[in-house]
Amino acid sequence: MHSEHLMNTYGRQPVTFVKGEGVWLTDTAGDRYLDALSGVAVNGLGHAHPKFVSALNAQITRLIHVSNIYQIAEQSALADKLAEISGMDRIFFCNSGCEANEAAIKLARLHGHNKGIDHPEIIVMDQSFHGRTMATLSATGNRKVQAGFEPLVSGFLRVPFDDLEAIKTIASHKNNVVAILVEPIQGEGGVHIPASLKTYFQGLREICDANGWLLMLDEVQSGIARTGTWFAFQHTGILPDVMTLAKGLGSGVPIGACVARGVAAETFTPGKHGSTFGGNPLATAAGLATLNIIAEENLRENAEIVGDYINQLLTDTLKGQAGIVQIRNAGMMIGIELDRPCADLVKQGLAAKLLINVTSEKVIRLLPSLVMNKQEAEELVNRLVPLIINFLKASA
Repeated sequence: MHSEHLMNTYGRQPVTFVKGEGVWLTDTAGDRYLDALSGVAVNGLGHAHPKFVSALNAQITRLIHVSNIYQIAEQSALADKLAEISGMDRIFFCNSGCEANEAAIKLARLHGHNKGIDHPEIIVMDQSFHGRTMATLSATGNRKVQAGFEPLVSGFLRVPFDDLEAIKTIASHKNNVVAILVEPIQGEGGVHIPASLKTYFQGLREICDANGWLLMLDEVQSGIARTGTWFAFQHTGILPDVMTLAKGLGSGVPIGACVARGVAAETFTPGKHGSTFGGNPLATAAGLATLNIIAEENLRENAEIVGDYINQLLTDTLKGQAGIVQIRNAGMMIGIELDRPCADLVKQGLAAKLLINVTSEKVIRLLPSLVMNKQEAEELVNRLVPLIINFLKASA
């Protein structure tokens, strides 16, 4: 069912899904697949959640889109809810994670110019991923993603992830830095988690406060309850100045958000930034329904419990297996790092009716829906572990 008129931008798998329910997807042949990827951390509520479907249906019959020239009730309600659960002040709505990060980059630069800095620079991390627009591509720490799109946007200083000393060195030599942009957990980079999430981010907060920088967190993948709290930064005891969201916020309806507090929340003024579709009634109704359902069904707690359960099952069943470098998780962000490239496992998973992903060449990435239960988690592990063991034996 693949059209020859589509641009060749994706290495698509040979399957077309026609419906979903919970953590299961059904293809055109009627075969069912266990979805352990959830649209790459998008379908946090699973597929066709009845409360979510009802909320969307009700909104569609009322109003889908009006311009941001006017007040939008659903947008205001979602902004209020995000401010409440994050402790932040103001929200700008857009359509995607890269747009949210573009907004954050623009905000940081404008903040720098307001301070009299002519050439503001932002510290970013190796192995990071912030998007595919020119600015977010330039901020990303992955040369494969950037290759062929030079010249890149200037104004970014790169340091190793989880290295406070490298940032302190820049602080001692540069007087035009305005912000740090960092993922609490590097998703595309291979589910990399700081050795101590709390220590690292408290250190980042201290450096930013000492130098008058903005601390900007890309929570596009780690946000919206995926790690067991609303946002990953809530594991650390600090507040960022800026946070970006997308993916799980709309449960499949495209929406992004740039969330800010303090001086960062007051930096944009009318005419400085905008979006045609950003924050329209349908998208923000989807966001509000998503947050309400997560709260009503205790899905933050479920993400932590079931995510840790999957991690433990994987650890127990793969213990002593040659070729396993590390198994790591933060709630429902799970990475299994092998000592060799393993992209072939994606097709092997598909044959086993299991949807997984390989990122950073050697990391099997699992991003299950927040609604997954322990029985489904066991099924996931029962399907995945034999694939990994057979792959490692065959490629030894």
